[in-house]
Amino acid sequence: MERMCALTGTGLPPAEAARMALEDCDAGTSPRGQAPAFVPRPVARARNRAATGLALGDARQECRGVARAALRLDAAGLDELLAGAIEQHGLVAAWTKVIMPTLQAVGRKWETSGERYVEVEHFLSWHVSGTLRRHAPQAPADRPGASTVLACAPAENHTLPLEVLAAALAERGLPIRVFGGSLPVESLVVAVRRTGPAAVGLWAQSRTTASRPLAQHVAAIEWGVRGARRKPLVLTLGPGWAGQTTPGLPDPPGLAEAVAAIESAVRG
Repeated sequence: MERMCALTGTGLPPAEAARMALEDCDAGTSPRGQAPAFVPRPVARARNRAATGLALGDARQECRGVARAALRLDAAGLDELLAGAIEQHGLVAAWTKVIMPTLQAVGRKWETSGERYVEVEHFLSWHVSGTLRRHAPQAPADRPGASTVLACAPAENHTLPLEVLAAALAERGLPIRVFGGSLPVESLVVAVRRTGPAAVGLWAQSRTTASRPLAQHVAAIEWGVRGARRKPLVLTLGPGWAGQTTPGLPDPPGLAEAVAAIESAVRG
């Protein structure tokens, strides 16, 4: 029974977990009265699939494992599953196929349960943030005109998508400066003028925080010596910008596209 519970905690369906537990028992691999020394994690797949993403069945199993650990408020188990998904599949694939769908599922559970499970959503978000910070390599040294500024729009406090983008850029050796949530307009303008970035990513979760005039204003900021003035590429990130397409302001639909656009702007 202990073996079965441990296996279902990783996302395996109960029937499959029961079958594996019985096989282990028959083989004598789990000494009686002792917890199993090793629990196969759902991330034990070939690393070379990071470029192509997860198979649908694998993704669903890993989502279940992460969601169950979050519902149990199992800090150690959740950290292990999140870190394993990133190590096994790569950050972009793990976020797109495992972490983000699980966050969305927990959010839907909160919306449909009379605002219960708020603690689960906060718990999961905090552990995702911690895992991203532990996974991301040290930010490389800045090069003039080759950094990226990431910030939430004023009054926007959903920072987790920016954190995963920052980790993905750091993973590729791109210098970044992250200013977090609800950055005032004046502070954003000053930050861009002071750092002279190649790209600026503005996140807005809702339409109430997305400001097209602000994005256009930032895109018009210039720096550098006369005759060689430069402007940043401004990316409008997040669902808040939907329906506000403006020429010259890319709105990448996902993490992979945002990383590619910023890398192109930085590396030229």
